[in-house]
Amino acid sequence: MTAPGPEGNPPPIRHVLETSLYVADPPRAQAFYQRLFGFQILFADARLSALAIPGPGVLLLFRHAAFEKPARTPGGIIPPHGGAGPLHLCFAIAASDLASWEARLAALAIPLESRVRWPRGGESLYFRDPDFHLVELATPGLWANY
Repeated sequence: MTAPGPEGNPPPIRHVLETSLYVADPPRAQAFYQRLFGFQILFADARLSALAIPGPGVLLLFRHAAFEKPARTPGGIIPPHGGAGPLHLCFAIAASDLASWEARLAALAIPLESRVRWPRGGESLYFRDPDFHLVELATPGLWANY
């Protein structure tokens, strides 16, 4: 951990609120994540799908290039953003649920690409979504803080 800069300590961050993937077809990606995880739809239109993930988090599935220009909203402008290529995200799971998740992936015909046992005792399952993004399910023991 780095020492605070000359401006002092920053105000606290509570948690990551949103994480984003950029996809060819938001309804297709939305269907994948709903079928696998049961995530509730918070918002959907032609440009994006917003899915509620456990806790206060949101998974945003943006159509490729949909936000290359600023987006006007009634409350202000969202600056342009995007991503390309296979991205990665990881969901935390209980160690006791690892076998159940492996069985669920098999039942849904989602190929398991890799399984990793980490030095701290955690395990990860890796698979791909329809846009070839790498999705990871990880048990405690992956990181020093998890």
